[in-house]
Amino acid sequence: MTLDELKGFFLGIGERPFRASQVFKWMYAGADSFGAMTNIPAGLREALEGMAELYTLKLAAMRESSVDGARKYVFEASDGDLIEGALMQYSYGRSICISSQAGCRMGCAFCASGIDGLHRGLSAGEMADQLLIAEKDAGVKIGRAVIMGTGEPLDNFDQVRRFVEIVCDSGGLGISRRNITISTCGLIPGIRRLAKELPQVGLAVSLHSADDAVRGSLMPINKKYPIRDLKDAVREHIAMTGRRATFEYALIDGVNDSAAAAKKLAALLRGLNCHVNLIVMNRVEGLGFSGSPRKLAEDFQRILADAGIQVTIRRSLGKDIEAACGQLRLEARRAADKG
Repeated sequence: MTLDELKGFFLGIGERPFRASQVFKWMYAGADSFGAMTNIPAGLREALEGMAELYTLKLAAMRESSVDGARKYVFEASDGDLIEGALMQYSYGRSICISSQAGCRMGCAFCASGIDGLHRGLSAGEMADQLLIAEKDAGVKIGRAVIMGTGEPLDNFDQVRRFVEIVCDSGGLGISRRNITISTCGLIPGIRRLAKELPQVGLAVSLHSADDAVRGSLMPINKKYPIRDLKDAVREHIAMTGRRATFEYALIDGVNDSAAAAKKLAALLRGLNCHVNLIVMNRVEGLGFSGSPRKLAEDFQRILADAGIQVTIRRSLGKDIEAACGQLRLEARRAADKG
């Protein structure tokens, strides 16, 4: 529940609304039961146990990188679905990568997230709990979130919007909306809705090619929303929000990493207020793709930079713990199936 909904709940059971603020604060301090909320009267705590559920995910697995300290999590939901999250340390602070769905139906050819298809969308509470459990496990405060893990956030828009409202509430976690980024494979209606309903939240678009034929072979969504239409939607988003857009580009050896591909990408993005995040993709067993060599990634970066495009090669975190989206969840599910 949002704080306003929680106030309505307490009014409905004859309690004053300030009880909602108390419970909300406890929840986002990490309390996992009403009994832990010591400034709530014992009788009310007992009543809440009988009429409401304070649901939390379970931490099923955690791996910590010995190279860079990144932590990869697998959480288990009450229905047995496995959910991934990743906590990363950057120069500007800690950021958590959150999943928005259990599985994914977008079918991108290079991504482990969609191998088992879509099971369901996650609730706002399940998204928030990924952050809360990571904070508790690592003993740190997390100030940034990217909804960039398993699933397509704009395919679960209502719950993603609710998640943003909850974690940005000053009575809870108080994260700035400007410190949240939502990544999409290119659902144009969702991008337009994002600009209207969550204008302060950052937009990242998984592009991976400036050529419709190549992008279509990698990302089935391109057949419905081709690159020209996607560019128009991103331009509208930039104009409406005043925020720079990010394009994510996974460099795949022999597929989209040539000098010609870089020049075509530069031509596509010229004039847009955007940043390109080049990603040397982690290899996923069974998908048949490999990341480009570092030298080739640097050449690709230089071509874009020379054309006036803002570009960086994303620092690769957690390679030794299978931190790419969907990898650890898939491994855990396969292990459970064998068991």
